[in-house]
Amino acid sequence: MNQTILEKHIVSSAHLAEQAQELSELEFGLVIATNAFHRWMERCMNAAGEMELKSIDIQVLHNITSRNRAKRQGDICLLLNIEDAHTVTYALKKLLKLELVEGTKQGKEMFYNTTEKGKELCKKYAEIRKQCLIESFKNMQADPEMLRHTASLLRTFSGLYDQAARAATSL
Repeated sequence: MNQTILEKHIVSSAHLAEQAQELSELEFGLVIATNAFHRWMERCMNAAGEMELKSIDIQVLHNITSRNRAKRQGDICLLLNIEDAHTVTYALKKLLKLELVEGTKQGKEMFYNTTEKGKELCKKYAEIRKQCLIESFKNMQADPEMLRHTASLLRTFSGLYDQAARAATSL
């Protein structure tokens, strides 16, 4: 591919852009957006008063808090598209130790709920999110339908990458 064309586009790896430039641009956008999002979650949680949580812990806490319904570890892994259940196990142990969630055994399964302390922390997080992030989205006048469409595209890309991962595993 012509070097001057590659220099006009933002890609993380020119050798991959030679195969599919648009896909490389998308992948680089996903990489930097993912890293920024993880940094945001951790700093927002720090501002809410909890310094020990990493992005995976925060995702698990919000997932358990969502819809005020108990969740099994398998449900959390499925909803967050996490293949390595050990990372969720570690997050749950950390959240239990910090008394942000509690576990209840039902038959052979453990179900997790957010404690009052965890709900208060999520509420503080939401307040900081509103103050620091929601206002910025309002100021840029982002079209809500465009954001929904972007979210739908990201879920579709997730499926494509999952399918490609399965294919690569069988090589």
